[in-house]
Amino acid sequence: MIPVVGFEGARVAVLGLGRSGLATAWALRAGGAMPVCWDDNPAARDAAEAEGFDCSDLLKQGAFDTIKTLIVSPGIPHLYPTPNPVVLAALNAGVPVDNDIGLFFRSFATRQWDNFETLPKVIAVTGSNGKSTTSALIHHVLDQAGRRTQLAGNIGRGVLDIEPAEDGDVVVLELSSYQTELARHLTPDIAVFTNLSPDHLDRHAGVGGYFAAKRRLFAEGGPDRAVIGVDEPEGLFLAGQLSEGPADDRVIKVSVAQKLSGPGWQVFAKKGFLSEYRKGRQAGSIDLRAIPGLPGAHNHQNACAAYAACRALGLAPRVIEAGFASFEGLPHRSQIIAVSNGVTFVNDSKATNVDAACKALAAFKNIRWICGGLEKDGGLGDLPAAAGNVCKAYVIGREAAGFAMQLTGVDAEVCGTMEIAVRRAIEDAQDGDVVLLAPAAASFDQYDSFEKRGDDFIAQVQAGLGSV
Repeated sequence: MIPVVGFEGARVAVLGLGRSGLATAWALRAGGAMPVCWDDNPAARDAAEAEGFDCSDLLKQGAFDTIKTLIVSPGIPHLYPTPNPVVLAALNAGVPVDNDIGLFFRSFATRQWDNFETLPKVIAVTGSNGKSTTSALIHHVLDQAGRRTQLAGNIGRGVLDIEPAEDGDVVVLELSSYQTELARHLTPDIAVFTNLSPDHLDRHAGVGGYFAAKRRLFAEGGPDRAVIGVDEPEGLFLAGQLSEGPADDRVIKVSVAQKLSGPGWQVFAKKGFLSEYRKGRQAGSIDLRAIPGLPGAHNHQNACAAYAACRALGLAPRVIEAGFASFEGLPHRSQIIAVSNGVTFVNDSKATNVDAACKALAAFKNIRWICGGLEKDGGLGDLPAAAGNVCKAYVIGREAAGFAMQLTGVDAEVCGTMEIAVRRAIEDAQDGDVVLLAPAAASFDQYDSFEKRGDDFIAQVQAGLGSV
């Protein structure tokens, strides 16, 4: 646990008592603060009270009269689409609003670091797609290289739930836009921006607000090194804002769409080969094609970003390559779950938006595509055009018929449920085909999470293959 500093003897309100909210309450108490907790869910309040925390309605008159700061859990919208009433009450009372990420960055460094030979580092990864895989890959490479490392944030443990730093530690944080938009302190040593595609538009009042939330990690924090994916205009713009000129190697540009050149520091992948150039000369290369845990161009982008971050820490290219080779990938992200009679079954349930699904479709050939769910703002956009490798689509979700109608030029069958979609895909599949779950939609019309959706896909595949 990271005890929160700066609130000794103060009352600090905590809104939202899920995983990060409870961890925040414990960390505040460990630092000498007095947490005042609230959640609209009575069961969550009961659980917090059972652990000895005071729960008090933060909307009652005078609730913020003695509160020093309000800490908001990331799942709670604080401004858009409408201001959260508790957040609004805090702002009207002049009470600062923060989140657990802000508390982490103000509390992680301690006086003990004065005795360390090697100062701990924080690598923070954000972006629309690939940030989980990139974060996990960095963590894996460091672990395989013998560096003590912890993985936290939007993946793994809550940021305040990790262990205090030891000499030479590296903490890898995956940060969503929900986490970066509100944190009052953002000071990573290395910050990574994978890519940007429209997502969470209602929460951020449009793509501009969404990009602004991601950009805060770099603009507010001033990292020593920034790894920036430049295949979208926003990434190119961000790299330009952070750089003092073409030779400024504090910015490492990353691409899977083009060969990068110039006097600066670049990492790019073309046709499955990763190349690193610095000061106009090649400094490293890796053949990514034979690495099973990193299939497809989208994972090659993740590999480039992870490689750049590890190189910024001083790891040698061959050490990074060895870590890549043993990386098994993450569940629900291009996860190969079975191969039967020449047919490969791939679970990419994390492909919850159009851009992620397009990248998954580009990674395989002869695809039997299971898609559909709760459609996000902006529609399907270029998704039909990206479906050139699709033999047939099997559409699930409550609005499966409407989703299927938008897949112009794609042979689409309305299935409704995962059970039917998997069964029909198995019946149709031939040697060399890939049955791919890449929904291009949220899961919440039928499942509690994308993980639950992926688990159902795995279960249905296992049941279907068992009956063949």
